[in-house]
Amino acid sequence: MVEVPVRRAAPARAAASAPPGAAALLAPGQGAQRPGQLAPWLELPGAREQLGELSEAAGVDLVAAGTTWSAEQILPTQVAQPLLVATSLLVGRELLRDGAPGFLAGHSVGEWTAAALAGVLDDASALRLVAARGRAMAACCDGRSGMSVVLGGEAGEVLDAVARNGLLAANHNGAGQLVVGGPDEALRALEEDRPAGSLVRRLPVAGAFHTPAMAGAVPVLRAAADGVLAADPVHPLLSNADGAVVTTGPEVLRRLVAQVAGPVRWDLCTAAMTRAGTPAFVELPPAGALSGLVRRALPRARVLAVRGPEDLPAAAQLLGGS
Repeated sequence: MVEVPVRRAAPARAAASAPPGAAALLAPGQGAQRPGQLAPWLELPGAREQLGELSEAAGVDLVAAGTTWSAEQILPTQVAQPLLVATSLLVGRELLRDGAPGFLAGHSVGEWTAAALAGVLDDASALRLVAARGRAMAACCDGRSGMSVVLGGEAGEVLDAVARNGLLAANHNGAGQLVVGGPDEALRALEEDRPAGSLVRRLPVAGAFHTPAMAGAVPVLRAAADGVLAADPVHPLLSNADGAVVTTGPEVLRRLVAQVAGPVRWDLCTAAMTRAGTPAFVELPPAGALSGLVRRALPRARVLAVRGPEDLPAAAQLLGGS
């Protein structure tokens, strides 16, 4: 891995409230990656140069990973996470040239994208830390645990079944979707003991992310982040921990480090944006997962999944409040 010096983020005024009428900008998390996801974006001005810098920071050839590598090659955590963040950052920077979001929010590793776009970290520092995060989480995977998504069912019954089978809620996604983690045998037991009206589907991940199984990754990531100066956000930034707007850079970074072993409360992020009257939502590429959750939770909301450069004008309009 090639180490690069940490460029310190410039101090900035904290942003605690959203501009009226502006869309929220959402960054997807692991599982959203797909082969060739960077190919449509390489013609953006400066894209290859920016990706070269981010590849150095991450220790991964992001252009190759995002254009020619197979689904199997981009599946490992230490590849998927920096590839996702780099793709979303590349497009997010383009959109922020002409508009400001009502909120920035990211799911799991996407919260690092949101933090960088909010000005907390510069892009190279974000990629360096995300790469460290991916390696540390991969090291915690024992080959005997994983994650499943529970779709539908009554919320109380779902949580009872999860606890009864020795599993933990990892991602509270809202819209009738809960991701759980734990030992393989417990995940198989939940499939046999699934709550009425629900579906249980195993996810292609190597471990029980966002549970205490990842506790070993926290001190590793904390050490990697030591000495990194985190600036206060310049756009309202929501935390996965509780859906709160976090206004100081050091607190954002503390939460990002702790996040790997704690549950993602995307449902609370959605609730915070709903309470604030957010009129529209724009999901950065590789888009689809978060857009689907918003559409199910808020069927009347304006939602745009940015899938290619042709979507940028519409996304910019939403960020501009029109």
